[in-house]
Amino acid sequence: VQLQASGGGLVQAGGSLRLSCVVSGSTFDVHAIGWFRQAPGKEREGVSSITSYVSTYYADSVKGRFTISGDNAKNTVYLQMNSLKPEDTAVYFCAARAGSILRLWVLSPTEYDYWGSGTQVTVSS
Repeated sequence: VQLQASGGGLVQAGGSLRLSCVVSGSTFDVHAIGWFRQAPGKEREGVSSITSYVSTYYADSVKGRFTISGDNAKNTVYLQMNSLKPEDTAVYFCAARAGSILRLWVLSPTEYDYWGSGTQVTVSS
């Protein structure tokens, strides 16, 4: 499974960005796609996830501002980010989970098997 994230950039606080994650390869056993981020000096954290059953999950810090969605025809998962804040600044990664995953762990980076390269999101104040 290969993943390619794109769509990052520089935006002012309050602005919006849409990240895209194109998934390719042997995707038949992929049960979840997650978005994660890592700011300088901080651990990687879960932002949002969507499962094969189209259930969606969000970190408390982004609820109401970010929306995850998928387009099966394009093998792409999107992360629409609105009302961006400076604290959202980070490198954003998408990742795939092969096999089922417990709801409790959908935002845990250690539960994901395949990772794409990141895309930088910078929010200026």
